Amino acid sequence: MKHVVFGTGAVGSALIRHLAAAGEQVSGVSRSGRGPEEAAVAGDAGDVEFATEAMRGADVAYQCLNPPYTKWPQHFPPLQASLLAAAKAGGVKLVTLENLYMYGPTGGAPLTEDLPHRPAGPKGRVRSAMAHELLAAHERGDVRVAIGRASDFFGPGARLTHMGERVFSPALAGKKAQVMGDPDQPHTFSYVPDVAAGLAVLGAHDAADGRAWHLPNAETLTTRRFIELVFAETGHEPRVSAMPRFMVTAVGLFNPMVREIAEVLFEFEEPFVVDSSAFESTFDLRATPLTEAIPATVEWFRRNPK
Repeated sequence: MKHVVFGTGAVGSALIRHLAAAGEQVSGVSRSGRGPEEAAVAGDAGDVEFATEAMRGADVAYQCLNPPYTKWPQHFPPLQASLLAAAKAGGVKLVTLENLYMYGPTGGAPLTEDLPHRPAGPKGRVRSAMAHELLAAHERGDVRVAIGRASDFFGPGARLTHMGERVFSPALAGKKAQVMGDPDQPHTFSYVPDVAAGLAVLGAHDAADGRAWHLPNAETLTTRRFIELVFAETGHEPRVSAMPRFMVTAVGLFNPMVREIAEVLFEFEEPFVVDSSAFESTFDLRATPLTEAIPATVEWFRRNPK
C-alpha cells in the first residue's frame, strides 16, 4: 500500500517512521518540507490542487495537521475541506487524527466514543463540526473515513504539550515540573508511538471505516503520580508547580496561548479518563506500558535538550 501523511509534527513523524519500518511505501507533507528522512514534500495542504497531487496514487492519506492553536476556527476547517476534496478526487481513504475537545466536561464520567458532543468553547465546537463533516462525507459515499482520537500527548518529539517539555525537561534538571489545573485528578495521557501505531491500524482495516475510535492508552494515573514516575526515572525528587484556573485566567490576559488553554482546562479539573477498549478489543492492539513509555520519553528529552 502507498501512504501519504499530512503533517510532520510528533505524531506525523512517528507515523511515517512506523509505516516505513513495516515496509510500507510512505511520504510526508508539511508546509516547510521538514520531517523524518522519508518526508520531503513541501506544500500547503489547504490548496486542493496541491493536496490532490500529493495524494496521487495513494491508498491511504492521514490528516495529522495542527494549525496555530490560536487560529483554529479560521484555519482548521478549510484544511480538512481541502483534504476531503483531494481524497474524493483520488479515491483515497482518509484517516484523521482528532483530540477530545468535542465532548466537553463530563463530570468525571469515562470518555467513550458514543458520548454526545457538548463542547465548552470555540475549539471544541470546531472539533465537533469537523468530526461531523468527516462522517457525513463517509455516509454520502464521497470518501472512506476513519477517525482516531487521542488524549494529551507525551513521548518522543512531543514538546509543546501538557506533558511535554514543561515536565520532562525540568525533571531531568531536578527543577519543578509545571502543570495546569489540579494535579491530583486522574488524567489519561496518550503515548505518541501508540497514537501512530493506532492510526496505521485504522488505515489498514476496512472495519475501522465510518466511525471514530479512541486510540489505545495505558493505565490512567493522576497527573501528579505520572510526574512522580517521570522524576523517578531521572533520579530526582519530584517537584510540581500547579497553576489553578484563576492564575491561568490572569496569565491569559497577556499570553494568547494560555488564554486559549483556559477553554479546555476542565480536562485537568475533573477526572479525565479515556476508554479505548473498543479499539483494543476490535484490533487487538494494546498501548505501551508506562514502565516502558516514560523511560523512552525521558531518554529522548535527555538526547534532545532544547
